[in-house]
Amino acid sequence: MAKVWVDGGACIGCEACVDELPDVFQMEDGKAKVVNPEGASLDEIKEVAEACPTEAIKVEE
Repeated sequence: MAKVWVDGGACIGCEACVDELPDVFQMEDGKAKVVNPEGASLDEIKEVAEACPTEAIKVEE
């Protein structure tokens, strides 16, 4: 399983990841965080990571 995390320093709280994959990401204190990395396919998570405006979502295979 890939490691997925959100760089809290880079996250601007736009909620785009939460809107796209609410089973994987949730908001906490104005920042996104990963709550269930198995809630979507790796390809879906990579797509959301690539769409992140600040590149805050990190995926390590």
